[in-house]
Amino acid sequence: ADAEAAADAVQRRIAGIFAAAAVPVADDPVHAATVAVERAEADRRRLRDRREQAGTLREQRAAHEREAQVARALAGHLRANNFERWLLAEALDLLVDGASGILRELSGGQYELVHDKGEFFVVDHHDAGLRRGVRTLSGGETFQASLALALALSEQLAGMSTTAASLESIVLDEGFGTLDAATLDTVAATLENLAARGDRMVGVVTHVSALAERIPVRFEVRKDARSARVERTGR
Repeated sequence: ADAEAAADAVQRRIAGIFAAAAVPVADDPVHAATVAVERAEADRRRLRDRREQAGTLREQRAAHEREAQVARALAGHLRANNFERWLLAEALDLLVDGASGILRELSGGQYELVHDKGEFFVVDHHDAGLRRGVRTLSGGETFQASLALALALSEQLAGMSTTAASLESIVLDEGFGTLDAATLDTVAATLENLAARGDRMVGVVTHVSALAERIPVRFEVRKDARSARVERTGR
């Protein structure tokens, strides 16, 4: 009697488990359980496959959204006014970036050039990275920044040439007569640094003796009552 009661209890527990799992109770519970497990495994595999497919679809959607964003941006840029504005902004960024590297080299690492909303600024690394407007620069600093911009522009123009042209020389014509001694010294040091780069010949036309004496190779124009002659001085 006890064995029968125990067996009935086990059968009731099995029936309860089957009912909870929504598995029909059959005459052979072992076979029914095996079938239920196989179905559950198949359902699990389907869910796993669908989850992987969902992940792939999410990645594809994100890629399409990025492409759509680029397409919208291009559509905006390619409108007549926007395209011109975008092109000029890109050209200005490249110009200032190139000029900044040259200015840093010419100033011995002291200055960098940046711009913001059409305004130019110099970053002074000898003054804790202070950012100064170009209107506050001294004469020598203005010369350095202007020369850096001119050199960067010449390099960009050479890069856009279809004949792979290179600008191998630069000539500065006067503009030094009104500079004070300190500014003139800065200009001379800048020109010496420029020549030390070795990528181009630097020529200077000047009547300022203090500047001319800093240039190693000079051609002096001498005049008399009847003619003028050119003499090479220096090494």
